[in-house]
Amino acid sequence: MDVVTTHSGAETEALGAKLAATLKSGDIVTITGDLGAGKTTFVRGACRALGVTGAVTSPTFTIGHRYDAPIPVAHLDLYRFVGLSSSEWGDLEPYFDGTICFVEWPEQGASWLPPVRVVVHLEHVAADTRTISIDDADDPRV
Repeated sequence: MDVVTTHSGAETEALGAKLAATLKSGDIVTITGDLGAGKTTFVRGACRALGVTGAVTSPTFTIGHRYDAPIPVAHLDLYRFVGLSSSEWGDLEPYFDGTICFVEWPEQGASWLPPVRVVVHLEHVAADTRTISIDDADDPRV
């Protein structure tokens, strides 16, 4: 497990970009941390490195975004779920098809998620300081 401290949004994005260089189609990255910990900032950096040119925003209210890139990128936020039903999973499943998928608040759908490639945890330490752990794992169910 790698643990890195970042001191700005730009550094958090750069760390996301560094991770993105190791990803391929079908990879799932779970991202945990409190509200405001920088999860979307981290994903934004990864998206930029993967070729996403449009706005990268939090999908908290829309549940998911799918971005065009050489390998499509999906970004899910399961915060508003309390577990997942089979019909809700059916709505989310297409986000995993042929993409690199980032999932915020994965614990809300852990039993439904396909195997996870990387687990990222962000901890808000101070105004712009975050401690970020990145664990390359076979399939840790979060």
